[in-house]
Amino acid sequence: MTAEPNGRMFPAMKADALRYHSEGRPGKIQVVPTKPCLTQRDLALAYSPGVAEPCLEIQRNPDSVFDYTAKGNLVAVVSNGTAVLGLGNIGPLAGKPVMEGKGVLFKKFADIDVFDIEIDENDPKKLIDIIASLEPTFGGINLEDIKAPECFEIETALKERMQIPVFHDDQHGTAIISAAALINAVEVQGKNPADLKVVVSGAGAAAISCMNLWQQVGVRLENIFMCDSKGVLHEGRRGTVDASKEPYLRQTEARTLADAMVGADAFIGLSVANCVTEAMVKSMAPKPIIFALANPDPEIPYPLARAARPDAIIGTGRSDYPNQVNNVLGFPFIFRGALDVGARRINTEMKLAAARAIAQLAREDVPDRVRAAYSDEPMRFGLEYILPKPLDERVLLHVAPAVAKAAMETGVARKHLDLDAYRDTLEKRMGPARSIVRQVIHRVSHDPKRIIFPEASDDRVLRALPRLMEDGIAKPVLLGDEKLLRQKAEALGIELEGVEFVSLLERPNFDRDVGTLTELRGRRGMTLPKARELLRNDATVAGLMMLRAGDADGLVAGLSHGYPETIGLALRFIGLDPGVRAAAGAHMLITQRGPILFADTTVNIMPDAETLADIAIMTANFAREMGIEPHVAMLSYANFGSSSHPEAVKVADAVRIARQREPGLDIEGEMQAQIALDSVTRKRDWPHTRLGGDANVLVFPTLGASNTAYQLLAALGGADEIGPVLLGLRRPITVIPPACSVETIVQMTAITALHAQRPALKG
Repeated sequence: MTAEPNGRMFPAMKADALRYHSEGRPGKIQVVPTKPCLTQRDLALAYSPGVAEPCLEIQRNPDSVFDYTAKGNLVAVVSNGTAVLGLGNIGPLAGKPVMEGKGVLFKKFADIDVFDIEIDENDPKKLIDIIASLEPTFGGINLEDIKAPECFEIETALKERMQIPVFHDDQHGTAIISAAALINAVEVQGKNPADLKVVVSGAGAAAISCMNLWQQVGVRLENIFMCDSKGVLHEGRRGTVDASKEPYLRQTEARTLADAMVGADAFIGLSVANCVTEAMVKSMAPKPIIFALANPDPEIPYPLARAARPDAIIGTGRSDYPNQVNNVLGFPFIFRGALDVGARRINTEMKLAAARAIAQLAREDVPDRVRAAYSDEPMRFGLEYILPKPLDERVLLHVAPAVAKAAMETGVARKHLDLDAYRDTLEKRMGPARSIVRQVIHRVSHDPKRIIFPEASDDRVLRALPRLMEDGIAKPVLLGDEKLLRQKAEALGIELEGVEFVSLLERPNFDRDVGTLTELRGRRGMTLPKARELLRNDATVAGLMMLRAGDADGLVAGLSHGYPETIGLALRFIGLDPGVRAAAGAHMLITQRGPILFADTTVNIMPDAETLADIAIMTANFAREMGIEPHVAMLSYANFGSSSHPEAVKVADAVRIARQREPGLDIEGEMQAQIALDSVTRKRDWPHTRLGGDANVLVFPTLGASNTAYQLLAALGGADEIGPVLLGLRRPITVIPPACSVETIVQMTAITALHAQRPALKG
């Protein structure tokens, strides 16, 4: 962000910001009903007379308010505008855009609904009474932009009076994220928290809260030197500072920030821009930790601090430099966990749990989609990456369960959750595709299969391995030179414990596979020397021959040969399931209607009726494997005999063939896509049709139609995509596109492992 010294944006950005907030519906938030209100009955249930029933239930059992209303997912962002982000005391009205923005972040990152409440009251006692009276409406209170020291009094009083979480984010949010950063910074720099000399610039709410929490992660109170606008807090100032600062009065000769910085191990700035010089940074101890968090301009600009101390870990509040210390990593997920267990408050243990969960996530491999959101900048645990990025959606899965667990263990939770099941519900909030993949992972983790990776030297495969092993998705078998693969993994910060390595040149069954390959392709020009050369140099072919012989349970490949060539190799060396005439590819798209399978999206360009029937049956079986009861629609431009064109007739013939082969299959066609997806119209206009409900397996007459349809829906309809899934082969093989992400490799390995749970074929 480019800003003027007073924190306001330059004119070009100013115009964009004003336009962003004013165009269309003014502001950034709206209220949306969650129940249907289309009929008279709907209205009667939503309001009078039906609404009386939940009212009476709540009167009988007050805790049932969380069952019958939105209270349990509703947070108030409350401010009186006395200390608004970088702008100061601008009042409640001018602060409203900031509070709306906070609501956007709650919704975006944790699916929490927010009402922003701006109160025109500066008297702390009156403000306490006003906020406390809101308890019947909300499941939590987020205090925002209230100046110190009044904020301490207000939060303390509200915590005592209210039985819902009260959280002043300016204090605790910064404390939690900075504590997470400190946990990782001392690890990277090889320091002990108990030995740190810590210097703080700023003595307001955020600074005091940060130091209170830093002590909980090992920093000693006597080693903290805090400075306000008058200099170091020292014993000579006792009686002249407010009570919140008194614990930080030190017996010291230091009087200025520069004096205190000499020999300091860590500095945290929560004050004003440009109050730290290069000379002050150079005076710090070796391998210092510098968190300059004044916004929008830090206490020392990042480039100056980096030039002065190349050995330092440097964090700021800005997104355009490494190690952004940003509260959005905390408050949405802390409230998510607190709300989901019905917590009565957010205590120190919950804050520590959040900090440690955030710190741990920064040590894990970063998904490709997060890297892409930040222009593929390097993200690996170390000097310039000690905190996850705000757009890393995994923060929800790490922090909310940690907070919920701490709430349950410390007795402030109304409800006790099964944490594994709770993580599944969080996956659903992140998108239905993640929920479906999670269900697959649960199933395969009970019996992990040996899955071959011929392209093990690809960074994406190596980065996928920790997730595959930690979640019990598979037992990876890597083809290649073990020493070289371990060296590459080490360079990526990946441990390969528990991974099996198979050398192309030295594996024990090499001669067996040479003989089998020659037997298979001997009448197609395959000589013994050619077979030996191929198996020594082509890991994909070697992996396929191992899979054919039963040396493993499945194979994931395609990054080197490409999609069409890899399918060709699989067909030549593995072959089709008995009775299947052609392989096929399917994509699953997770839409607002639920999951819909598209076939054939990758293999057969112009399938005949027999092949279409195979495709329909294979895709229906895949749907069942995924836990979905299939309703198959055979698509065409025509409906039920309305055209005698050969393409329409082919689809009708495919329906007849599929019914003969699998009489219990719910299948219908030929029909148009809109008729397949609209059971009401179909039953009204074609009452003789047999499809039960709306279709969820769509089989297209040509590859072009299917491939185009799924790509259009994925691009324009906001649907999550799983695939391509290769169907019809004798052994479980997944062919992944060369441009796929680490997440796709993990997903498709899970599905390969799921296929491998079928009874093994002989021969």
